[in-house]
Parts: sequence; structure tokens; C-alpha cells
Amino acid sequence: MFKPFVINPPVFFGALIIIGLFLSVGIFLPAQAEAIFGGLQSRILSGFGWLYLLSVGIFLATMLLLCFSRFGDLRLGPDDSTPDFSFKSWVAMLFAAGMGIGLMFYGVGEPMTHYLAPPTAEPGSVAAVREAMSVTFLHWGIHAWAVYAVVGLSLAYFGYRYNLPLTIRSGLYPLLKERINGPIGHAVDIFAIVGTVFGLATSMGAGVTQINSGLSFLLGVPNSPSVQLMIIALVTGLAILSVLSGLDRGVRILSELNLLVAILLMLFVLLVGPTADLMRDFVQNLGLYLDSILLRTFNIYAYDPTPWIDAWTLFYWAWWISWSPFVGMFIARISRGRTVRQFITAVLFIPAGFTFVWMTVFGNTAISIDQGVAEGALGAAIAADLSVGLFEFFTYLPFPAITSTLAILLVAIFFVTSADSGAMVIDTISAGGQTETTLVQRVFWCLMSGLVAAVLLLAGGLTALQSATIASALPFICVMLALLWSLLAGMRADMAQQSTSRALTAPPASPAAGLSWQKRLGMILHAPTEREVRGYLAGRVRPALEQVARELQLIGREAHVEDGEEGAVALRSQAEGARDFVYGVSLASHPLAVLSPLATGKPELRYEARTYFATGERGYDVMGMTQEQLLSDILGQFERYVSLMQSPAVQLMQSAPEHEGN
Repeated sequence: MFKPFVINPPVFFGALIIIGLFLSVGIFLPAQAEAIFGGLQSRILSGFGWLYLLSVGIFLATMLLLCFSRFGDLRLGPDDSTPDFSFKSWVAMLFAAGMGIGLMFYGVGEPMTHYLAPPTAEPGSVAAVREAMSVTFLHWGIHAWAVYAVVGLSLAYFGYRYNLPLTIRSGLYPLLKERINGPIGHAVDIFAIVGTVFGLATSMGAGVTQINSGLSFLLGVPNSPSVQLMIIALVTGLAILSVLSGLDRGVRILSELNLLVAILLMLFVLLVGPTADLMRDFVQNLGLYLDSILLRTFNIYAYDPTPWIDAWTLFYWAWWISWSPFVGMFIARISRGRTVRQFITAVLFIPAGFTFVWMTVFGNTAISIDQGVAEGALGAAIAADLSVGLFEFFTYLPFPAITSTLAILLVAIFFVTSADSGAMVIDTISAGGQTETTLVQRVFWCLMSGLVAAVLLLAGGLTALQSATIASALPFICVMLALLWSLLAGMRADMAQQSTSRALTAPPASPAAGLSWQKRLGMILHAPTEREVRGYLAGRVRPALEQVARELQLIGREAHVEDGEEGAVALRSQAEGARDFVYGVSLASHPLAVLSPLATGKPELRYEARTYFATGERGYDVMGMTQEQLLSDILGQFERYVSLMQSPAVQLMQSAPEHEGN
């Protein structure tokens, strides 16, 4: 049976129209495309370059302040939630998020390029080495991950604490309330999709040029647009096959294997290269980075203009901003149950730390080779073609054919997994946060990403891709600044509400308090099945919520019952200038205790009908309550909510965004 499409039409078609406008330039004006895209990039950076630089500085400063403030104790989920993954697994996934096509493409090329053409130092000098590594660390360090952290923290906070969909518009809930489902929310998600598509296309463009250069270097394959189109078609086809086959587990295993091979490749370079010097260089690079981080964060060369800042720093900031919905959603998905402090600390420093080691091993080794045995030949090759830098670099190390082949395979696999995962993120946003969509939709976005990369690569090469990325990042900067404002408003309200809740009222009574002792004993001994809990949600919880909603409507208060995922149902009553009242009940499960060491295999689960609230407070199991007991519990929570909302502290915090906006 045909499964209907799951899309949010204004977002889906709005994003396609904007993407189509960019593509039409490359399709209908191919001869003028490079000049058009180049002119667009120049105008945006000359007029708004300061905004890119200032915004990234604000993102980093805000993340550090949240990390070390009292807000760091807030949890990404209800107050009693626990992390979905162990700390070791979580760190490993964050570690994997820091690896990709970019490090393969720029690991050798960027330090060498800055060494040969630094922004201020004498080219090829010792000062140029210092500056090359300092700015490389800047571009790939905690600034990039602060950008990702803003989007990831916003998605995780409002998705898991407010029970909102994992889509960008949800992050603006404290500012817009229910209006996030209107035109403003649509515009936010459109900007996120457009930025992600062009950010993904830029990564694909870099990957395909490097694969082509590697094949040319190893096998003599022509380095031409036609070959690059064939590579894009092949890799996009592989990404589509992974979607259609449903081999998500296989793709994950492939990604983990890819990461392992990349680390082994780095260790190989470390061991056969100037090992002792590289360890020394790493310490020096770290010191140079920390010493200059404040100045470089805000240095736009206002009094000594240079095109270097546009070609490098501002392009990178735009690339990270456009890429942030993709990486942000990934780190949000794996971070439920973590505290804000844990999230920011890990996201900022774990991937960046690995990147610093990678750039030191490849960058400083390349500079050492160029100064020594290569006698400038490596630098000349990279200056002529950045994409061939990694393969030229391997010729000065043992087993160049093997390492170059591995590099091509690494880039190709990163290419496939990025296209597949990127399409999933775009599909989720275009579907209004729904994760269960049709395969056709995900295939469509795979094809669209490949098409965008192909058209822009033909229209103007990497220049066209960079221009599209910079242009698409501009409106999303405004979205991200609003996300920060909204995040602070939500956190302030939560902190005030927590302290006021403890002061005003006692915790709600145990849900089992109204049951007879025989009933309670039966509940203890009987573990409800998933089917029983679903039946309870539909047959008893929903009627109770609908009854309260009707009564609230009769007395003039807006209220309705809404459905969630996995049969969840919730009563929502809107409030002007304050957080909505939400009393929801969802299907939850946890493993039953294993009482014998011989019990192995898949654990048995106990299913519950667990409450959740808009406040992120602890939920509890209401399975077995009668309808009257449910009504009493709902009214008890509503009475508590009204008391909280009438508290001066909470009223002040809830109204803070409106006062700040005036």
C-alpha cells in the first residue's frame, strides 16, 4: 500500500524554490555563473563580513558562559532523565562527528597554503609557520563547535525538555509560543534546509575534486568536470542504495570503520614523520592558538583590509553556520539526559582536540617535508591545485600507493555517509520534525544534494559552492542569534520555576496514593505489556484529558488534546506571556531487573504510562489509575501550575523577553 508523503508544504516547497533560484543561474547562465556567484560573495562579505565574525564570537562566548553558570546544571530532558548512551559511547560518537571530508581535504592543504601565503607574516618564514598553524587551529577549533553547539543545544533542550519536535523552529518556542507553527516558523526551517543543502554540497564538492585528483594521481584518470560528474552520480547512487536497503546499521559500522582507518592513517604519519618534533609542535601550536584566540575572534582586518579574511575565515564561519543544522541535530539526538554543562564541555573540546592533533600531524609534517626533502616542490604542487595536496604529500612517505588508495576510500565513504545522513536531517526538517517519513522523500533529498553539488561545480567550481554557502548562511545567522535569545529565556524561566516550585508547593502525591492496598500489590507484581499500556492511554487517559479540556474551554480558557509519538497523548492549555500548561502521558519502558547471572539475551521490559510536563519536571507512572483518580491528578498539577505562574519570580522571568525587546 502506498504510504503518503509526510511534508510540511510551506517549508518543503519554499526551500525548493530558493534552491531552484540558485540552480537556475548555473543552468541557464553557465557562462556568466562564475562572475555572478563571485560578485554575490564579494558583496555579501564586504557588507556583512563583520556580522559573520561578531556572531561566531557571540556564539562562543555564550556557550562558555552557559557552561560555567548555574544554567549548566539544567538537564536536556526531564529532571530525572538519564543519558541514553554511556559516557564512553557518547564521547566516541562526538569524536566521530569531528571527522569528515573537510579534514581529509584541508589537513595538508590549509597549513601549507597559509605557510606559503600567510595573512601578515613573510611567506615561508618561521613567523609564517606560526601564523599558519595558529589560523588553522582557529578555523577548525572551538569556534566551529560553538556554532554547532548553539543549534544542537537548542534542539536538545526544547525537544527533550519541552517535548517539541526536533526541528529548528522549536528552539524559538519561548519567544513565539504557538506562532512557531506559522509563517515565521516556516521561514526558520526553510533557511535551515537551504543552508544545510548548500553546506552539504560544498563538502561534496570538496570531496569529489579530491577523489578525482587522487584517481588522476594514481591511475591517470583525467581531472575534468565530466569525471567529477560521474563521481557525484556514483556516490549519490550509493547513498540512495543505503537508504533503500535500510542498511542503517551497516552504514554506521562502515562509518566507525572509516574513523578507525583515519586514525590509523594519522598514527602512521605520526610514526614515520618527525615524531618528536610533532609532539613539540603540538604544544607550541596550542599555545599560539590560546594566545591569539581573543584577537583573532574579532580581527576582521578593518584598518588593513586583506582578501585573505574573505577567502578563509569568513568562508569557514559561513560553512559552519550552514552545516550547523546537520551536525547540531546529530549531537542533539545522542545527548538526551546530559546536563547543559556536560553537553557544552564535550561538544566544544572533544572533537576540537582531535582536530588539533590531526592538523598538527599532517600540517607540520607537510611543512617540514617542504622545507627539507621536497625543497619547495610540495608547496608548489599545493599552490597549483589544493585538492592534490594530500596525495603529493604521501609520495614523500613510505607506501604512497597504499596510503593514497586508503585516502580515496576514506573520502568516498565520508562522502556517502554525509549524503545519506544529510538527506535524513533535511527530510526531518522539511517534514516538520517527523522522523518516520517515506523512503522516497529521503531519496529525493539525496538526489537534490547531488544535483546541487553537480550544477554549482559545473557553474563555477568551488567558488560557486562557497558563494552559495556564504549567501545561505546569512539569514541563518539571524535565526541562530534568535535561538540564543530564546534559549536564555527558556533557561531563566526554568531556573526560576524550579526554585519557586520548591518554595511554593510540595511535590505531587504519589500516583498510587489513591489506590487500595490490594490494587497496589497487584500493580507491583504485574508488569504491564506494551499493548496494555497503549490500550490504557487510548481508553482511559485520553477521555480524562478531553473531559478537562472541554471544561477549560467552557470557562473561557483555550485548551486542546494533542497526540504525540508512540501513542502519547497530552492536554495543552495555552497561556499568554507564560509557558503553556501541559499534562501528557506517554508509553515508557525500562528493563526489568535480572535476578540470575544465567539470564542472558534481550532484557525483559516493564512498560509504563508515564507523565510528562512542559516544565521538564519528573514524570511518574499513572498506569492503573481510575478515570476519577486521573482527573484528580490532572487538576492537582493544574493547580500547582497556576500557583507557579502567579509567582512574582516566574512572572518576571516569563516576561523578560518582551521587556528586552522593547
